[in-house]
Amino acid sequence: MTKKRKETRPSPNELDPIIHERLRLGILSALVVQESLSFTELRDLLQTTDGNLSVQARKLETAGYVVCNKKFEGRKPKSTYCLSQAGRVALESYLETLSNLIPDPSQVRKAGRSSIGTEINPLPSHS
Repeated sequence: MTKKRKETRPSPNELDPIIHERLRLGILSALVVQESLSFTELRDLLQTTDGNLSVQARKLETAGYVVCNKKFEGRKPKSTYCLSQAGRVALESYLETLSNLIPDPSQVRKAGRSSIGTEINPLPSHS
């Protein structure tokens, strides 16, 4: 079943700036699939540094998009992140806006085939 697209396309400025950053989008995308992930699991999954993950996760936490539960296992701290309801709604809205920004893939394929060779001006040969 194909989603019906809006009549007017949104502006890229309508994308949530909190989500529209590679690592923050990665965090939310991982948490929408998994109920919760530890800091270490997120870091390894997203292949980032402790410092970068910490900063970006904190921004999502401040926005209310993720919840961080901190506890100790033995003498080691363990942070576990999960997606909040507000984060789920924000991600769904972000993805809806993004999908309305891009053209219908079938139109892109048709336009690509019909314009192949018509707009490319090859460089002159050096004979």
